[in-house]
Amino acid sequence: MSAPNPHRPTTDADLADGISAGATALGLALPAATVELLVAYLRLIERWNGTYNLTAVRDVRDMASQHIIDSLAAAAALLRRIEIPTVSRILDVGSGAGLPGLVFAMAAPRMTITCVESVGKKAAFITHAATILGLRNVTVNHGRVQAMTAPLFDVIASRAFASLQEFVGSTAHLLGRSGIWMALKGKEPTDELARLEGISFHVERLQVPGLHADRCVVWMNQRS
Repeated sequence: MSAPNPHRPTTDADLADGISAGATALGLALPAATVELLVAYLRLIERWNGTYNLTAVRDVRDMASQHIIDSLAAAAALLRRIEIPTVSRILDVGSGAGLPGLVFAMAAPRMTITCVESVGKKAAFITHAATILGLRNVTVNHGRVQAMTAPLFDVIASRAFASLQEFVGSTAHLLGRSGIWMALKGKEPTDELARLEGISFHVERLQVPGLHADRCVVWMNQRS
């Protein structure tokens, strides 16, 4: 996203232009209606953030790059990795404000997304946002992932949820037989990777348009 003009408020058109450009750079062909949904979602985060403390990022343009486009980069990586709808059940663990789960739901509406969040007010926000945005492919679970007994998932994703060991250990009972874990990280977590046992992994570096920070996905699956 370009630097904001301090003398002019950020309009929805500004946000749409930035999100659309970011998606194009990532190879995602998002319809205009999807970009509008992403802008509406961003405005919901902005509106609820003061009361619900959804993110430490306060500027809406920074939210667009650090949350929306960052999650779109993960969505692009996911779509390169799996076949839709052959593999389509996604669990977003520790979803917070619905990131990346709600962005996945908008970018790839043939996926079915379950967002699990233990903090009540954040779970309430995700539920509200999914309802307002009309996301029928989203289910919200308020509780701890360790207590979930839902059907098995094809992909279990997390964004800044926990260490890799904690992430794998707390969700292994929910991973399908051929399922994969998708951990979104900043720098490559070398120490965490070294402590994984019985897990095969691959680190994919991500380039997020407009964001000058390290980003990667750690793909993991259980060894045969």
